Amino acid sequence: MVGKNIKRFREKASMTQQELGGKLCVTRQAVSSWENGKTEPDLETLGKIAEVLAVSVEELIYGEKKKKLIVRVKKEESISAGINAGAALAMVISYVKWRSIGWAILHGALGWFYVIYYAVKYR
Repeated sequence: MVGKNIKRFREKASMTQQELGGKLCVTRQAVSSWENGKTEPDLETLGKIAEVLAVSVEELIYGEKKKKLIVRVKKEESISAGINAGAALAMVISYVKWRSIGWAILHGALGWFYVIYYAVKYR
């Protein structure tokens, strides 16, 4: 895999095996060996290859940069979800324990206020 990536990035840079080998102070045969998967460059050489080809070591190993997934949740959305979940949980637990809608509504409201209190306090 590394060899195929070295070849792909070398060709993308319009460079021959001889030219890449010259910049790395290795023979053309060494570059050919890497590209054909017969051998692999050591870590130090891999860093030099990445530098010469203007790519990252990660790209040489994996073929492309791994994209980081960033999930952003608006604070208001998470607070709203917390309030709803907290109130619903309190109501369900109260109803199961006391079998009373009145207690369930009371505890749901108390749970709702509890979540709002902490949301405001730690905002």
